[in-house]
Amino acid sequence: MKWIMNFKTIAVAVCMSLSAVPTMAQDLLARQAPIDKKMKALDSVTLHRLIQHEQYGMPSADLYEEWENKFAHKETALPDSFRIDLRDFCMPTTNRQLTSNFGARWGRQHKGLDIKVYIGDTIRSAFSGKVRIVNYERKGYGKYVVIRHYNGLETIYGHMSKHLVVENQEVKAGDPIGLGGNTGRSTGSHLHFETRLCGVALNPALMFDFRNQDVVDNFYMFRRDSYTRESVIANRLRGVGATGYASAEDADNEELAVAETSTPSVRYHKVKKGETLAAIARKRGTSVNTLCKLNRITKRSKLMPGQILKYN
Repeated sequence: MKWIMNFKTIAVAVCMSLSAVPTMAQDLLARQAPIDKKMKALDSVTLHRLIQHEQYGMPSADLYEEWENKFAHKETALPDSFRIDLRDFCMPTTNRQLTSNFGARWGRQHKGLDIKVYIGDTIRSAFSGKVRIVNYERKGYGKYVVIRHYNGLETIYGHMSKHLVVENQEVKAGDPIGLGGNTGRSTGSHLHFETRLCGVALNPALMFDFRNQDVVDNFYMFRRDSYTRESVIANRLRGVGATGYASAEDADNEELAVAETSTPSVRYHKVKKGETLAAIARKRGTSVNTLCKLNRITKRSKLMPGQILKYN
């Protein structure tokens, strides 16, 4: 008899708790209502930037106030300085041959680097981000793609034979975005590659080293007051020809001065003919393992004269 009474007591308690659930749910909904109202009041641009901050925590949310799919490059306010994270990268093509530099060409400004590719070669996204434009321009880029990256850069890939992505698609560094081609204003199959900050074209050679298939450093610090000089030096170091100095000593001195000014905690060594990793390690007071780790190479990697290596 006693266990029957206990069972009834438990049953009544359960029924009472269940009957309270709708009331509790209504209380939760009532508390949620003001939040929903505030969210609806947020401007769509502001909301988009908040989402970017929360999901990615990336600086692109602070640089760009709009998502415009009409223009490949629309210049907006450019900061005096801006630190660009280059660590999440993939070379857009495995080809190492440059055919045209950034800068003055044929009486006009060439806004990117031209890299030799063959029709059908895979072109990949340089960094993670979101595809902003997929389009065709008969007298210009041909078939091209514009990607806005979370690190603040936008990259443009021109003259492709085929698109492999669509607008508003999220991509990761290394994802295929198109195939090499010869479309638009082009005199031969190649990839026209641009890097832009707030719509302003920056020399890709400041960040990318196509000959060594790597970025120049983990970060690039853009400064308006020194950018032009650094761009000229980058062309001499990593562009077509990759010389342009009166002597190798001049090249070493100017290159290392610029590198150490932009990244004072990093030191560099320019490889001379016949040098080995072991010889460089002894000269710079470091180890072969450290050199390999800093430069993303192996002990069996072939060193080329003029190659730049970090040693601390």
